[in-house]
Amino acid sequence: MLKIVVLDGYALNPGDLSWELFEAMGHLTVYPRTPPELVAERAKEAAIVLTNKTRLGEKDFASLSRLKYIGVLATGYDVVDVAAARRRHIVVTNVPAYSTHSVAQLVFALLLELCHHVQEHNEAVKKGAWSACADYCFWNYPLIELAGKKMGIVGFGRIGRQVAAIAAALGMELLVHSRSAVDPGGLALRVLGLDTLLSECDVLSLHCPLTPETAGLICARTLSLMKPSAFLINTARGGLIVERDLADALNRGRIAGAALDVLAVEPPPPDNPLLAAANCIITPHIAWATFAARGRLMRIAAENLKAFLDGKPVNVV
Repeated sequence: MLKIVVLDGYALNPGDLSWELFEAMGHLTVYPRTPPELVAERAKEAAIVLTNKTRLGEKDFASLSRLKYIGVLATGYDVVDVAAARRRHIVVTNVPAYSTHSVAQLVFALLLELCHHVQEHNEAVKKGAWSACADYCFWNYPLIELAGKKMGIVGFGRIGRQVAAIAAALGMELLVHSRSAVDPGGLALRVLGLDTLLSECDVLSLHCPLTPETAGLICARTLSLMKPSAFLINTARGGLIVERDLADALNRGRIAGAALDVLAVEPPPPDNPLLAAANCIITPHIAWATFAARGRLMRIAAENLKAFLDGKPVNVV
């Protein structure tokens, strides 16, 4: 019977989803997490391995003689040495486009928190500040309207386009920088060079992949181009930002605020400078993780495997 091993199933399915689609295709073993030293042992009999963040490379492949297929339970597939897999005729697939709406939704949850400080105002009310107020209302922070502001979007794939559509609905002006041709899709937007976009935007939202060219894209130089009133949102990859440079910019008031769902090292070490930076919101890589998005991911990953078993692989990387 076909042996299928999931190396790190907990993030995708902490218990609220079912693995039944995979169970129908073979003998399934699911490990919540797998440390690097146990990868070879746990996957040694498997023809099919599914992984989210557990790395697989040449050293692992050398001891996995039965391995024919790796299904990455995510869009990003840098956890797999794809070139080494290809040399060994191991098919690698990923799951694109499952979290577009969820990620775009969090972009605006983060941005609106920066604009309205909802949590801080809620806490102030609960601590009695409103009850003690002489007026019918109060606010502890400037309140910012997004209509008329310029939304700068770096990377214009599916998520970037969805963010643009929401920003347009809020009355924002759209500025886009992309390495590939931009299809406006009916949206009014301007395509700009990166430096020009940085200097003009009121909000910068990152939606590009992490590559050698984009690593450290946001650094002291590029931050210096931004308005002191600008906000930075990152739901893409933490490595796009030089974290010490961003912390310095925030602490010095060089930009007004940042909201990040991703960091360069996850979980972050306690000395990450952004954990104590001024006006910096950090969420623990949750943009992708709504119940709906994880359900889609599970379904598409199963469809990928079924297509491979039928001899017609899809979403091959």
